[in-house]
Amino acid sequence: MSTQTFILCPGQGAQFVGMGKDFYESSPAAREVFDRASSVLGFDLAAICFEGPEDKLNGTDMAQPAIYTTSIACYRAAVDAGRIDPKAITACAGLSLGEYTALHLAGCFGFEDGLRLVAARGRYMQDAALASRSGMVAIMGADEAAVNKLCEQAAGGEVLVPANFNAPGQIVVSGAIGACERVLKSAEAAGHKAVALKVAGAFHSPIMQSGADKMLQELEKVQFADPAVAVYSNVTARTHGDAASIKSLLVQQIVSPVRWAETMQALMANGEARFVELAPGRTLAGLAKRINRRLPVESLENMAALSAA
Repeated sequence: MSTQTFILCPGQGAQFVGMGKDFYESSPAAREVFDRASSVLGFDLAAICFEGPEDKLNGTDMAQPAIYTTSIACYRAAVDAGRIDPKAITACAGLSLGEYTALHLAGCFGFEDGLRLVAARGRYMQDAALASRSGMVAIMGADEAAVNKLCEQAAGGEVLVPANFNAPGQIVVSGAIGACERVLKSAEAAGHKAVALKVAGAFHSPIMQSGADKMLQELEKVQFADPAVAVYSNVTARTHGDAASIKSLLVQQIVSPVRWAETMQALMANGEARFVELAPGRTLAGLAKRINRRLPVESLENMAALSAA
């Protein structure tokens, strides 16, 4: 087995009704995570994760604490099952919301502080989304320069910016609803596939500025420790520095593009390693295959995956 283990933490969009239920039923460590989360939040988070309703779970304000909790429950279950050795972890990275999961696993803050932060983040981002009609569009088959040009052409004086560099040829743009409608047409006219995403608003764009401002205040309430292992920033695709700079980058992250493809390339440049994706879902494993189709990623999406050799 490789001496290095890299932990990958999913972001919003990975959620689904039923996520985490088998961890809860089979692992006392996972059950304790869900029970603590419900106690902190003041409602039965586990019931919403396991039973829905789907529209409630998919709300930004609910999905973010739900995914954070499920990922950490998965991690605790995996440690108990001997699938993850905490001492072997040398780096963590998370997609958008998942960056908070990664920072918790690196020892920057406790589970409950992290849960309060992601719950606030979800509320503030939901509020910012509801304040204006906005959306996101996935563009396939275009590079960064082409997407930047498309955004400039379709903006029409409104906000339209790259929001997620997920993998080569898979870039998501974010902005005002009219600009999103225009870029759908112009991207297809340029020979690219474009799909409007079912999201509450223009995440990772200047439209989220009110959420970023409020998160600055929330982050100041929590004392961060320096990370015990490398954690990659979505904003820079480089490893985080000290606690103060981490907070600053987490605020920037809300209005800046997520450079996930660059983050994965930086991880892969560290040499041979074991890549482990936490629940829920297998989104990050799918993106990894688009970046390097030979890269093996273990997706610990359920208890059956933990039991696999």
